[in-house]
Amino acid sequence: MRTVLIGFLLICIWGCSPAEEATAPSAAAPAANEESVQVGGVTDERLIAADSETHNWLTHGRTYDEQRYSPLTQINRESVNQLGLAWYWDTGTTRGLEATPIVVDGVMYTTGTWSVVYAHNAASGEHLWTYDPQVEPEYGWNACCDVVNRGVAVWGDSVFVGVLDGRLVALNAANGEERWSQQTTDPAKPYTITGAPRVVGGKVIIGNGGAELGVRGYVTAYDAASGEQVWRFYTVPGNPAEPFEHPELEAAAKTWRGGKWWEVGGGGTAWDAMAYDPELNLLYVGVGNGAPWSRYTRSPGGGDNLYLASIIALNPDTGRLAWHYQTTPGDNWDYTAVQQMILADLEINGEQRHVIMQAPKNGFFYVLDRRTGEFISAETFVPITWASHVDPETGRPVEDPSANYVEDPREVHPGPAGGHNWHPMAYSPQTQLVYIPTVDNRMVYAQERNFEHNPDTWNTAIDFKYTEELEDDYQVTTKLVAWDPIQQQPRWIVDHQRPGASGVLATAGGLVLQPGTDCTFSAYDAENGERLWQTETQMHTIAAPISYAVDGEQYIAFVAGWGGAEGLYGRVPCATRNIAATGRILVYKLGGTTLLPPAPELPPVHAPPPRITTDTAVLEHGEALYRRHCVFCHSLGPADGGVVPNLAHIEPASHAAWDAIVLGGARRNKGMISFAHQLDQDDARAIQAYVIETAHEAVPLRAELMQTQQAQNE
Repeated sequence: MRTVLIGFLLICIWGCSPAEEATAPSAAAPAANEESVQVGGVTDERLIAADSETHNWLTHGRTYDEQRYSPLTQINRESVNQLGLAWYWDTGTTRGLEATPIVVDGVMYTTGTWSVVYAHNAASGEHLWTYDPQVEPEYGWNACCDVVNRGVAVWGDSVFVGVLDGRLVALNAANGEERWSQQTTDPAKPYTITGAPRVVGGKVIIGNGGAELGVRGYVTAYDAASGEQVWRFYTVPGNPAEPFEHPELEAAAKTWRGGKWWEVGGGGTAWDAMAYDPELNLLYVGVGNGAPWSRYTRSPGGGDNLYLASIIALNPDTGRLAWHYQTTPGDNWDYTAVQQMILADLEINGEQRHVIMQAPKNGFFYVLDRRTGEFISAETFVPITWASHVDPETGRPVEDPSANYVEDPREVHPGPAGGHNWHPMAYSPQTQLVYIPTVDNRMVYAQERNFEHNPDTWNTAIDFKYTEELEDDYQVTTKLVAWDPIQQQPRWIVDHQRPGASGVLATAGGLVLQPGTDCTFSAYDAENGERLWQTETQMHTIAAPISYAVDGEQYIAFVAGWGGAEGLYGRVPCATRNIAATGRILVYKLGGTTLLPPAPELPPVHAPPPRITTDTAVLEHGEALYRRHCVFCHSLGPADGGVVPNLAHIEPASHAAWDAIVLGGARRNKGMISFAHQLDQDDARAIQAYVIETAHEAVPLRAELMQTQQAQNE
């Protein structure tokens, strides 16, 4: 499978624009009337006591501890086979949906692509309002992993959303009208926001992304009422010749040696996970990878490069650092630690410990003391080769020399997709198990020679061409692993045998619920992993479910829409049958009888255009340019593409307008920027020649796929 792992690195530029992705209510969810929504105030006290509001889902992980555990029991092991669709709503979008819905007193708030916010009646599906921040389509170029958004926060009577272009916006929860907007990033730099904000002590906390293109990470707190900045914590030092923004950076700078990392940015973006302990008054933030990825370029003199790939504990009132723990010192493989952090109390060696748990990309499951950051334990939850173990005395991983790629390409487990990525896991206090959507993947890492920073493209200092050394039958697969954090070992495993992970929910009904990238939604017994129920969804799903109740009736809900890094690159097994062409909100309850509409017709197959040339030199030049400028959006090779077209399968009209699109920017309104500043006409024609050659290679593969689809739909 050629360059399979590049699929986890992709960005999007050819896809649908916000204008094309207009929202449209489905027949099962009628449009809103003109009456305003009545919303109660979400106070700090309610957020701290969110576990007692069993009918609501007030914050990203339901509670500040981010356990993603619902105490509701109406849907349980015995009743789950009566689960049916209550309502659905079509978003009208064709890109990745990753949001966790928030439900407050019968109203659901969630997000779609391009940071659009939706409000619905959580029981009936009635569409109440939509807010579109009107992100410029060209800004999608800066989004490493699709134009996604992971959800909103609610406080007072306001809804807060981080926007792809770096804005933080406060909305009136009753009608979606904008109250204030703050540009949290430098608009001249390729920052993005895809993560969900959190509200702590009346402050909205937001991070950012963009390390691959070369930015410097930080996390910022804003006053929820006024939008004024309260504090900012930079996760990596800037130019050491200039004053440090806060004292913690002076200590961190000593761990960066040689090189000029600040010219590329340094990385350390806090693009996803946070958790909060109100008793300790500590805000936990996950920190991302370095920029560039390669430490041999970023910090050639060595060093841990703090606070990359770390969990940092901050005082949310002041933004000052309380403690840090680095999961991957001197990160060299894009091993972010932004993955979900769960707070729990566990009895370990006869002692009750207040812990924080994380399963980051690097493949180790960590248990730390959340008061001090003290290392307790770590064991591997997926196969890894970059390290042998974590030293129990120092809490530092012991690197395997075989993962050192400074001189020669090296195959390393896991690859940039990580052993576990952003897809939420869940913890059940009943079973004391963590349910992890794991990924089995690898990549050949190779040092890019003569690296030069280019602000218009990715800056990893990795030469991806060696990834093709993976055998042709290599496939990324995922599993659902029930992990015992005390014994540090798996209790049970469901092997999905498919690419593409999806999030998880645990409930007091003894269930673990997980939708799938195979167009199904399943319920498992939390004790032993037995699948108790499954239904078809017509949709690839990567987001996690939630549970809530309205008028005593329990619901399970999630957003379904293929995309993200995986979806930009390719399709997954359920693409062998008709699937819905639009994203959806899907909501289930016991006795639900709503039916989904028929799936759309199969897409047409386009015959490849005539070859422009068979000149090997031209084709090789085109392939090199494609790898440099196109692969992170449109994948590579003849295999079928994802939500953004594989150029081997585009329609004849696109080939006829090739120069106008590639050089003239004719599809700016769809997010396809002009490359005239980097390519001339000969370059554009060489890329097209390579694409057409690949299209001819794709003919038998495409025909086989279509035959399979037709056979399964007959």
